[in-house]
Amino acid sequence: MPALEDLEQRLGGLDGRRILVRCDFNVPLRDGGDGRQEIADDLRIRAALPTLRWLTERGASVTACSHLGRPSGVPDERYSLAPAAERLAALAPGVALAENLRFSPGEMSNDPAFVEALVSGSLPVPFGGSPAGTDPAAFDGYVNDAFGASHRAHASIVGPPQRLPSAAGRLLQREADVLGGLRTDAKRPFVAVLGGAKVSDKLGVVEALIDVVDTLVIGGGMCFTFLAALGHPIGDSLCEPDFIETCERLLGSGASIVLPNDITALDAGGTVRQMGRSLPDGCRGLDIGPGSAAEFDDVIAGARTVFWNGPMGLFEDERFAAGTRAVAQSMADSRAFTVVGGGDSAAAVAQFGLAPYMDHISTGGGAGLELIEHGDLPGLAALRDSPQR
Repeated sequence: MPALEDLEQRLGGLDGRRILVRCDFNVPLRDGGDGRQEIADDLRIRAALPTLRWLTERGASVTACSHLGRPSGVPDERYSLAPAAERLAALAPGVALAENLRFSPGEMSNDPAFVEALVSGSLPVPFGGSPAGTDPAAFDGYVNDAFGASHRAHASIVGPPQRLPSAAGRLLQREADVLGGLRTDAKRPFVAVLGGAKVSDKLGVVEALIDVVDTLVIGGGMCFTFLAALGHPIGDSLCEPDFIETCERLLGSGASIVLPNDITALDAGGTVRQMGRSLPDGCRGLDIGPGSAAEFDDVIAGARTVFWNGPMGLFEDERFAAGTRAVAQSMADSRAFTVVGGGDSAAAVAQFGLAPYMDHISTGGGAGLELIEHGDLPGLAALRDSPQR
């Protein structure tokens, strides 16, 4: 993919050039009182700073754009980027920010007219600047730094590279190098730890990793479909019966798959109990047990590369946070190259104060999984195939 330096060379310098940067400011919000929303975690804004500052330090006039949430193609105050604009102004003064791209139906449908509005600078830029104008060449270049949105073939992701000299931002390049490299260049032993609620959400990644990793560790709600495939009763735990046969096939493939040996469960009376692999009716497994956490720690400790995506249990509830905390601590203590696959896993390491001890924390959970599964993303392909590069 073309890098920022390639864009600078292509444009003959960046001083005075107008650059559109697609960022991923889809940040979590919380009630800040007085009807105001505030940012709960600004990781994604801070992650864009190396690209934004590199451009502005070279004299470029930068306008950032992003989506937030899932508005229905019309302006909706609940999804305004105003909180992100306030934080961005403090961290990168002088960078303008357009309002939520998904306020237009043309963003998600990849409407050519919306692409035209993007590259011409005719979208409203209510935060930190003004529209660049309506000249079809209003923006001189485009940078994609929104890894977390690059698995979507949306207008702001795949449209501008067809019209403008384009490049990958620092964040996008790093994510592509690290996560893409797991498929081909991981140091061994390579261990993947997968959790989360559903097997169906991770099945493609399991299929992609099973022939790549040395050991696959499975926890979270998805482990119960695998345990059911082994014939264990799982009580009222989450299970996807349609995928039991698939889990049976994976378990019989000869791959090294580690499942929990004990479970932290909530019984019918609302009491938290430590149980083995077999759960009676009325019990619902909500975390891996302490024995499983110790076994997972042993596997992680012996690895040279660890990829983790998905919590081991309902970690938002302190009663069921021990398994996720243990995996996060194991990764923090490991000498391996550790990659946290965004989403809830990134939230967990931040909650436990362990983020500084990870080698790479992805800003895109879904995008990261798709890159590992397929080896490419629409946003990456658009930059590589840009006729303007």
